[in-house]
Amino acid sequence: MPELLEHDYEALPENSSLTANLIAGALAGIGEHAIMYPIDSIKTRMQIINPTPQAVYTGVANAFSRIYTTEGARTLWRGVNSVVLGAGPAHALYFGTYEMCKDLFGANQGEGHHPIAHGVAGACATIASDALMNPFDVIKQRMQVHGSIYKNVLECARTVYAREGMIAFYVSYPTTLTMTIPFQMVQFSSYEYFRKVLNPKGTYDPKTHMIAGGLAGAIAAAATTPLDVVKTLLQTRGNSSDIRVRNCNGLIEAFRIIYEKDGVKGFVRGIRPRVLSHMPSTAICWSVYEYFKWFITKHDRNKLPDKLHLSH
Repeated sequence: MPELLEHDYEALPENSSLTANLIAGALAGIGEHAIMYPIDSIKTRMQIINPTPQAVYTGVANAFSRIYTTEGARTLWRGVNSVVLGAGPAHALYFGTYEMCKDLFGANQGEGHHPIAHGVAGACATIASDALMNPFDVIKQRMQVHGSIYKNVLECARTVYAREGMIAFYVSYPTTLTMTIPFQMVQFSSYEYFRKVLNPKGTYDPKTHMIAGGLAGAIAAAATTPLDVVKTLLQTRGNSSDIRVRNCNGLIEAFRIIYEKDGVKGFVRGIRPRVLSHMPSTAICWSVYEYFKWFITKHDRNKLPDKLHLSH
C-alpha cells in the first residue's frame, strides 16, 4: 500500500517560487524590529558619546523608567515607522538572497552541518539588505536620541539630507557591513547548527526555531557590540555637540574617539540591551520566517507530482 513521504519544507519544492521567501522574509523583518523596538531605543541612547545629563543611564531598567516617566511611553517608539518602512523590503531581499546563496553554495546538499556555506550565504544576504536598510536605520537612530526634534520620518530624512547631504545616510555603511557580515555569519551558522541539533529530521517545529533563533541572536549580538557602538556614533554624529564627533567620517576615527573617551569599556556600552533585544527579536524573526515559509509553501507541496509523495 502506498504511503505518504515526508517532504522537508526547508528544501523548497521545485514548483515553488522565490516569492515565498520574499514574503516570509518581509513579514519576519517587520515583526522582529517592531516588537523589540523600545529596547533598541534604549540601546541607542546608552551608546551615545557625551550624552546630555538627562540621558545618562545606569542600566536598562533605569533607562526604561526614566524615559517612560519624563518623556512618555511614545518616546520609546519614536522612529519605528522608519524601521517598518525599510524592514519589509530589506528583509525580503535578505532572506531571498540567503536562500538563493545557500542553495548555490551547496548548503542544502546532503546531511550534516555546512557552517561555511551558511556563513557565506548570510554574508551575501546582509551586503544586499544593508545597502537598502542603512538610510532607514540612520533616520531611526536620529529620532531615538534624547532631545530629537524631528516630528516624523519624512521631516528627519529631509533635514538630514539638507544639512549633511546623501553621505549622511551611508557614512556608516562600511562600518555596518564590518559589523553585520560577522554578525550574520555567526547568526546563520549558529542558527542552522542549533536547528539541526534540536530538530535532526528538519520538520517544521516552532519551538526549535524559537530556541535556535534566540541562542544565535544572543551569541552574534554580544560578539559584535563594539562595532555597533561605532556604528551608532557615525549614524548619530549630526546630533552631537562634540565637534570631533560631528566631523567623524570613518571607522578608524570612530574607534579612536571611543577609546580615548571611555577606554575599552566604551566598546561594550549597550551590550545588555543589545543582547536583550536581539535574543527575542532573532527568535521572533526566525520563527515568523519559518512559519510563513512553511505556510506559503504548503500549497506548493500539495501540488507536487505524485512520485514525490508516494513510495511503492
